[in-house]
Amino acid sequence: MLDQILVIVSVTALAMVIPGPDMVLVLRNTLVSGRRAGLHTSMGVLCGNLVHISYCMLGIGLLISRSIVAFAVLKYAGAAYLIYLGITSFRSDARRLDTNALEDVRAERACFGQGFVNNLLNPKGALFYVGVFTIVITPSTSASAMLALILSMMLVSASFWLCFVHTLDRPTIRDLIERSQRTVNRLFGVALCLLGFRVAAATR
Repeated sequence: MLDQILVIVSVTALAMVIPGPDMVLVLRNTLVSGRRAGLHTSMGVLCGNLVHISYCMLGIGLLISRSIVAFAVLKYAGAAYLIYLGITSFRSDARRLDTNALEDVRAERACFGQGFVNNLLNPKGALFYVGVFTIVITPSTSASAMLALILSMMLVSASFWLCFVHTLDRPTIRDLIERSQRTVNRLFGVALCLLGFRVAAATR
């Protein structure tokens, strides 16, 4: 059991530090709208992870990993969403960062929804969890052991996002971003669009 947890923790940690659509979106929302935006976006990403985990545990993830049509639908939907977010970011006007800007419930839900949808439409999520579970879960693995593995994975992910967002929200970094926010919006807009095109061109 300990060996399985170590594998889960190691693989998840490595996957978290590799830049991808989720990281770029959390990075963008944190720098543009503050810590609350980043945390709500991260929560959306984590909930998306739970959905991936749930259907992989039910065997649907294996179907997606083997079905060209299902993979293509997720891939192009995810790519279109990233490009949409990129265009929105690129066209955003520069404005002073406001740490209280996300007190509005609708704004919080918007950031949560962005993180959730962005993660859910990433076809690599299904493949990642199918691959990980294939390594550590066997027919003899008990329900309690599976729960422990899933909790370990989610704990690593949540810890990473907390550290990531709180580091980005440090005053020195925020002051630097605030002085060049229009450029930041456009850079992240381009980055999200490029990620969208990359996802669209991805193969299994």
